[in-house]
Amino acid sequence: MVTPTMNGSSLTVADACPAEVREILHAAASGEELTFKQGLALATTKGSALEALVAVADQFRRETVGDAITYVVNRNINFTNVCFVGCSFCGFGRGPGAPDAYSLSFEEVVRRARQAWERGATEVCVQGGLPRDLDGFFYRDLLRAIKHAIPGMHVHAFSPMEIDYGVTKTGMLLRDYLRMMKDEGLGSIPGTAAEILDDRVRKELSPNKLPAGRWVEIITTAHELGISTTSTMMYGHVEEPADWVRHMLLLRAIQKRTSGFTEFVPLGFIHENTRLYRHGGARPGAKREEHLQVHALARVLLHGAIKNLQVSWVKLGFETSLACLQAGANDFSGTLMEENISKAAGATFGEYVSPEEFRARIRSIGRVPAERTTTYKIRRIFDKPEHDPPALPPQLPIVRPDSHVTYTEGAY
Repeated sequence: MVTPTMNGSSLTVADACPAEVREILHAAASGEELTFKQGLALATTKGSALEALVAVADQFRRETVGDAITYVVNRNINFTNVCFVGCSFCGFGRGPGAPDAYSLSFEEVVRRARQAWERGATEVCVQGGLPRDLDGFFYRDLLRAIKHAIPGMHVHAFSPMEIDYGVTKTGMLLRDYLRMMKDEGLGSIPGTAAEILDDRVRKELSPNKLPAGRWVEIITTAHELGISTTSTMMYGHVEEPADWVRHMLLLRAIQKRTSGFTEFVPLGFIHENTRLYRHGGARPGAKREEHLQVHALARVLLHGAIKNLQVSWVKLGFETSLACLQAGANDFSGTLMEENISKAAGATFGEYVSPEEFRARIRSIGRVPAERTTTYKIRRIFDKPEHDPPALPPQLPIVRPDSHVTYTEGAY
């Protein structure tokens, strides 16, 4: 573990904040593992104390991962929006009879993956809703189709909720199911469906969601089998700062045991088109100060455990993303190429960022762009703009008008 030190600017800002916060930040900088009480004090900082947290988090980032900001060239593929779970925070899911319910065939998923590969993508992120009529081996067969067509593509796919559904549908043991998926080419698993890992909060958000303990079991079993995962937390809804701290400390404990998380991704709640917000059950997402606080807190609490901290530009927008990349974060996420889930909830920041735009935005805050793989191996560092590769032609029309086929019972 790298023990950070406070440079002159961090010390100056920290010394101007309240004594309690100053002592906690100095403890973290000396390598102490912060407690829940200390984490809660940081999670509720305001004014000069928040400025100090942000400054120290950015210093931790610099000493842990350097000044590069990474990104991955990838494509999201959401193969269906039909889902019975009914999460109140989701604007994406539909019933099977909804006029805009859709399903993608294996051939269409493969077509999109191949098109992404031809545009330089190294990863496809594949997730979808949970239709009641899903075949038990659907996820295996979809994975097999992608890997057969494009063996070199990293398939980052199937949330713990989907893994649990596959286990239920097949009747297999969890470990056997995950081993089968790994053997078929599953590269890594998105650590989504975490929301807040506290069943009290989860019952408010989605009573049908898998319990926190089951999420942990699936993630740790995957890690034990050599399948890496991301980790996430959704904030800005019904949770409180204490929930952030407990969630992050649980992730820290898992990582200390398994070392299987590649990154932590805070996900700001997009409220506009969700039942949770419309019925008065949630606040309207996080404000800029809260976004900074969550990202900075994560860098400090997860120090020595989870090295990479990612911003979700599709949820935050570019201005706030760049601010969070100066508050402890070091990864800009991926090009995405298409995005349906956040957009359905009301996000308006687009679906695609070209590698050229990533590099320009990273350089705008004086940092160094670097393209990575899913597992954070650096493919190329772009330290000088004049050495950048030629820009790709304008983006191709990547979604055919007829590709979202109306869902029919038994489609899967």
